[in-house]
Amino acid sequence: MTALLLLPLLLPFALPPLARRALERLAPAAALWSVTVCALLLAGCSAVALGVYLLLGLLKLPPFAALGELVHPLRTASDAFVVPAAAVSAGALAVCGRALVRSAVGQARAFRAARAEAGRGPAAGDLYVVDSPRPDAYALPGRPHRVVVTTAMLRSLDGPEREVLLAHERAHNAGGHHYALAAAELAAHCHPALRRVRDTVRLAAERAADEAAAASVGDRRLTARAIARAALAGRAARTERPGFAPGVATGPVPQRVQALLAAPRAPRAGRAVAALLAACAALSCVASVTGTADVHHRVEVAQGEERR
Repeated sequence: MTALLLLPLLLPFALPPLARRALERLAPAAALWSVTVCALLLAGCSAVALGVYLLLGLLKLPPFAALGELVHPLRTASDAFVVPAAAVSAGALAVCGRALVRSAVGQARAFRAARAEAGRGPAAGDLYVVDSPRPDAYALPGRPHRVVVTTAMLRSLDGPEREVLLAHERAHNAGGHHYALAAAELAAHCHPALRRVRDTVRLAAERAADEAAAASVGDRRLTARAIARAALAGRAARTERPGFAPGVATGPVPQRVQALLAAPRAPRAGRAVAALLAACAALSCVASVTGTADVHHRVEVAQGEERR
């Protein structure tokens, strides 16, 4: 049964192509949340699998076996598999944990800096204008949510384009896209295959905000033009902000503009892609739970609490 725990470590490699297909076949908002939830579940299951392999390896050592009150040998696969698997798991968990802590500290520092910068500018409702020569605009979560725009960005756009820009950023805050971006960042530090999914989640968030802005202003061509001009101007921006604060220049802008200029179409085969994502997440969860339960049973047998 310990081999079953390999499944949660392998399934994340199937998610990047599935995530790209989901963005093609599903509505952007649906793709955003379905991919994010799947990535988060796969990341959690892979972390559980690594933890169980590490525990098995430790219980093979006499000091930890005594600490775990094992009165019988722990029955597992060959030590030629368990011990190296435990060593690799320990290294992987250490690397992931270190990267996650560094990312969390950096994101928290950037968030505080962005909130402080926004607080220095004039406010009009949720809109905060920052006097800066760097064109930039982004949605900043918190209480309250803020839409931060620099004076240089406002000068780069005309009146209707500014309306699109603000509608786009407000759609990020209204849709809670920062939660999806933070979850994708977390998942990316739990498994290397999920780093590519992080980019898909970012693109899905921008596509969802693009569509919401187009619906708000009622003009897809105007929205496409505004996004293109804002992104072109914002490429030179170096504003420090957290990764979960989406900016207008995020993602492959030509792909976003092309999607806006194309006529809206009904999602193709969306149910099949959604079912594949659900199956991937469910299989990983079942494998990790079953494998963990089997290891728990083996430990209790080794402790003399249950019969084999």
